[in-house]
Amino acid sequence: MISRVAQGTAAEDLALRYLEARGLSLVTRNFRCRSGELDLIMRDGEQLVFVEVRSRRHARYGTPAESVTRTKQQRLLRAAAFYLQRQHLDLPCRFDVVAILQPDGEPQIEWIRDAFQLN
Repeated sequence: MISRVAQGTAAEDLALRYLEARGLSLVTRNFRCRSGELDLIMRDGEQLVFVEVRSRRHARYGTPAESVTRTKQQRLLRAAAFYLQRQHLDLPCRFDVVAILQPDGEPQIEWIRDAFQLN
């Protein structure tokens, strides 16, 4: 059985390849701060994209996208604000979710652009 860390890394690798194939470019990966972790930070033209990658083997307890709760969104927003401040960036930003359902067969990938916003 594969560890949760290895599963998470594999899901991030899959999401990264998926997004790069659609024209986004990687800025950094697994940025950590006190507020939390940003899985992928990418560029889409002039826009900075903070990507949360969620993966599940089945949807019995909800889809991967549904696991990005309001509390998780708030953590991501704080981490992104810290990243922008630390890097002295003033760019348009958005928050995307890449939800991967991985049953025994082919992974099903759902890319939710602009999944939530700063309030």
